[in-house]
Amino acid sequence: MPRGLADRRAFPPTEVTQVKALACDRPRPQAGCPLSRFSVEDIRVRALAQGIAMSYSSVWRCLHQDALRPWFQRQWLFPTDPHLGEKAAPILDLYHRRWEGEPLGPQDYVLCADEMTGVQALRRLHPGRGPAPGRAARYEFEYERGGTLCYTAFLDVFSGQVVGETSAGNGIESFHLALAKCLQQPRYRRAERIFLIVDNGCAHHPSTSPARIRAQFPLVTTLHLPVHSSWLNQIELFFSIVHRKVLTPANFTSLADLAQRLKWFEQHYNSSAAPFKWKFSRAKLEEFLKKLGQPAPLAAPARQGPGLAGLETLNAH
Repeated sequence: MPRGLADRRAFPPTEVTQVKALACDRPRPQAGCPLSRFSVEDIRVRALAQGIAMSYSSVWRCLHQDALRPWFQRQWLFPTDPHLGEKAAPILDLYHRRWEGEPLGPQDYVLCADEMTGVQALRRLHPGRGPAPGRAARYEFEYERGGTLCYTAFLDVFSGQVVGETSAGNGIESFHLALAKCLQQPRYRRAERIFLIVDNGCAHHPSTSPARIRAQFPLVTTLHLPVHSSWLNQIELFFSIVHRKVLTPANFTSLADLAQRLKWFEQHYNSSAAPFKWKFSRAKLEEFLKKLGQPAPLAAPARQGPGLAGLETLNAH
């Protein structure tokens, strides 16, 4: 029988299950396995040690059945905020055009904001090479450092439009200047309410920024994300696009060149911008909280007055 056909023989379900269990296991250095992750070959060898004789391709097919790929890993930041549900629920409501149990009006806007700090103006020492048949594009490894800047951006959740500003550093003053420039856009001059979603960074710390921002911009209500929950901020989706399409690979003649490139990309992005298809809802938040062992958030209360007292209480945590 040809080897390829023999290799595709049916294995007992118990052996297939054992191989998948090995793939879901984690390396244990104290048990004589000083690896950070398992490859297909590692799993084949471990299965053989347990008396399961499978070829490399057979092990791969077993794992492929359940999309098991233990050689791929990604970073994850565990949310530790005890008030995760309370803080996240109003933000998710805003993403779905509701505030305190009522629909948003046509002149209500939701902005997501954050800063990309320490963006480097790297200059490659030699020109790169474009792609060719059978060869990926190449860029020079060596570079010179031309300094860093901070890119502060505001994403309009319902239109997808972005307004950004570069500055020498990150701080309260630079954030307020960037926010003032954003709110000069004609559509925000006609706004009735503007909801600003930010993280807990020093430029907009939850203990001081809500009152400070409201004093300078009376229409703005500031909501802070739960700690370790930047994935709830839609501006991070835009920053991911900027990183892939503008900053990788980095090759800029100066800080001014970097700032200009960011501005050009912003204009290019806005020419066809559309809102992100945000699917994470209150219902999915409740499922997530159940996995974390946290209580579900209370239903959104009916709006009474300006509705700021409860928000300030949440931001104080």
